[in-house]
Amino acid sequence: MNVSTFRRFLTLFYLILAPAVYGQTYTVLYNFGSTGCDPIIPVNNGIIAQGRDGSLYSTAGHGCPGNGTAFKISANATMTVLHSFNGGGGDGYAPNSGLTLTGGGTFVGTTEGADFNAGTLFVMTPNGTLTNLDNAFGGTKGVNGGEPIAPPIQGMDGNYYGMTTAGGDVTKCTSGNGGCGVIYRITPSGRYTVIHTFEEGEGANPKDRLLLAADGNLYGTTFYGGTVNSRYIGNGVIFKITPAGQYTGLYVFCSTNCLDGGQPAASLTQGLDGNFYGTTIIGGTHLFSNFFGGTIFKLTPQGVYSVLYNFCSQPNCSDGGQAVANLIQATDGNFYGTTQVGGANGYGVIFQLTPEGQYTVLYNFDFVHGLGPLVPLTQGTNGVLYGDTSGGGSGHSVDCGGNGCGVFYSLDMGLPSYANLETWWGQQGSTIELLGQGFTGTTGVSFNGTPATFQVVSDTYLTAVVPPGATVGLVTVNTPKGALTSNIPFRVLPYVGSFTPTSGPVGTSVTINGSGFTGTIGVGFGDTNPAQFTVNSDSQITATVPSGAKTGPVGVETKTGTAISTQIFTVTQ
Repeated sequence: MNVSTFRRFLTLFYLILAPAVYGQTYTVLYNFGSTGCDPIIPVNNGIIAQGRDGSLYSTAGHGCPGNGTAFKISANATMTVLHSFNGGGGDGYAPNSGLTLTGGGTFVGTTEGADFNAGTLFVMTPNGTLTNLDNAFGGTKGVNGGEPIAPPIQGMDGNYYGMTTAGGDVTKCTSGNGGCGVIYRITPSGRYTVIHTFEEGEGANPKDRLLLAADGNLYGTTFYGGTVNSRYIGNGVIFKITPAGQYTGLYVFCSTNCLDGGQPAASLTQGLDGNFYGTTIIGGTHLFSNFFGGTIFKLTPQGVYSVLYNFCSQPNCSDGGQAVANLIQATDGNFYGTTQVGGANGYGVIFQLTPEGQYTVLYNFDFVHGLGPLVPLTQGTNGVLYGDTSGGGSGHSVDCGGNGCGVFYSLDMGLPSYANLETWWGQQGSTIELLGQGFTGTTGVSFNGTPATFQVVSDTYLTAVVPPGATVGLVTVNTPKGALTSNIPFRVLPYVGSFTPTSGPVGTSVTINGSGFTGTIGVGFGDTNPAQFTVNSDSQITATVPSGAKTGPVGVETKTGTAISTQIFTVTQ
């Protein structure tokens, strides 16, 4: 469905339009609590995911009847409850996580309760059929982690990675009786493994999901923990962890009397410039109701930290404060986010931040049109921004009290539409899924200019095969309405298929065959010195077995990733 059709559909429904600032249009698409079995009071993390049908999918921890729901908002603004959680009956309760779209078109999410009172991990189809991966969390003394409040994300190895805010080793976490949390890996077949257990000194109690960065590693924040010069600071850290579980602390918050911010409740966002961006809910230079309003920060890959904006810088905190949700970078290159408090009415704001740090309030929540947004924005492939609020609106469920049940809203800034990559990495020959609108009649798909074979499955979903010779760059879909380009570059991962000969002494010339070799920066034989090599083509490398080489697999490292052979090269004397 193209953008103009989408907007015509919206006019067929009763929508509440709020006053716009700077020309954008804010629209309440749905008031939660309007019927007896509605989702209500969506809170963080509440990730909103666009499905292959163009609808928007998420969860709320309350409603229908009281244990929470999974729901979708269709392109014509119809809200449908897909699944009502039954509490202790096996599928859990309090599904505050929101949903992550998987490579198979299904969704993955978590609940915070049931199964050892530690939460559940579930997979859900677009029609609401739910499969619970029982007993993933909790276990003996909660060593598997507990209370996962954000959904896992997929890594480049095909596995899923996530965090829990509690559980783990309670002896290493004195801030609470439930532990500091864990980082876990779960395979597509459901095998669950803890790859890191948090300790207070290195970071504790993460509140959001991990970020898969361009280097293939995972990055995140913790809400508490952290030590500077052997002194416990306790207001959170930024960290990196490899898929194998090697953990590195990158920055400790409140290192400068909290002028740098503290207690990040949101995940990181990697900008197109390679830097990491995020928010904190305390710290900074300006007070709000006796609390500091928090900050927006940037961390370079080299570890240089800087504050881009201090919330509550304007009188009465009219610019907003305490940003719980993470930033997103939209198709115009700017960052967008929300605050849960402050603004002209005290109910929070939607804001824009340029990469250079220029901050603008775009919308002030006013109760009638929502208040207290805790869920991150998402940009639909039509260019429109979407989100929901934890209160306000016209819904009148008795379970919402006097603060309202919340709303699901859109903010149309007139931003460019785009083609969304379900996965933005893959080897040559792999099939990639793209989401968008107006795909019917598509005449071509290309990876950084290299034509690819493709199949249009529906007007909002198509698949394409990564072509031979493809290099890192944007994916373009040529539709009858014009070209749609991916909002992030596609990264072509290297692949080592075979090599000859398979054995030989130091100095042997070895021909390595595979794909994705353009931009190779290193070749290795076993765990040893780097080899001298020549890239003959995107599919072939010639390398010389180096001194000190050991029997083992052959590895090729490119600017986009590393490939390890399944074959073994045997070093002879």
